[in-house]
Amino acid sequence: MSELTLLVLRIGFLILLWAFVFAIVYALRSDLFGQKVRRLPAQNGASAASAPFAASATAPAAAPAAAAGPSAASATAVTEAVPAARKQQAPAPAPTPTAEEVAAEPPARRLVITSGAKEGMELELGDDQLTIGRSADSGLVIRDDYTSTHHARLMLWSDQWMIQDLDSTNGTFLNSKRVSIPTPVPLNTPVSIGTTTFELRR
Repeated sequence: MSELTLLVLRIGFLILLWAFVFAIVYALRSDLFGQKVRRLPAQNGASAASAPFAASATAPAAAPAAAAGPSAASATAVTEAVPAARKQQAPAPAPTPTAEEVAAEPPARRLVITSGAKEGMELELGDDQLTIGRSADSGLVIRDDYTSTHHARLMLWSDQWMIQDLDSTNGTFLNSKRVSIPTPVPLNTPVSIGTTTFELRR
């Protein structure tokens, strides 16, 4: 075997070796950090799509109102005032309970998954902390592309449950608000991790 053939074989072997190393590094990175959630601008797209229809609907209505005179204009003003009054009378959404109110309640003893791959599953809560993530050693194992290996932790502190995000890639959300520090979890309040949502109940 000539020296040129040996050189080509050595170079080919090195290329295969580095390709194998890069594949292992990419697989470990995907397992540790998961994948980023890409949020689609659905609201902006919906408003942009509905704008032409709103413009076409209001343009023909303007001509009859101008032709009908003062009486039509006053009727239009009354019609527009009714929805505004109804909006003002609409009940305000219930505020999120404060830390003092949460502390006054007895601690939850059940974790109920309300949506996701394990919907309907219940876990009994003791006094120990509960880790949540893709890792097999987690107390609650959630396997999806948006959950990190060690994603979050539930811990009982002064008779109230706290949720702590463990520097996850896609975040932990309490009542649709991202958690950045250990935060009290009120009863029956949704906690979202990846595609799974759960609540704490008595």
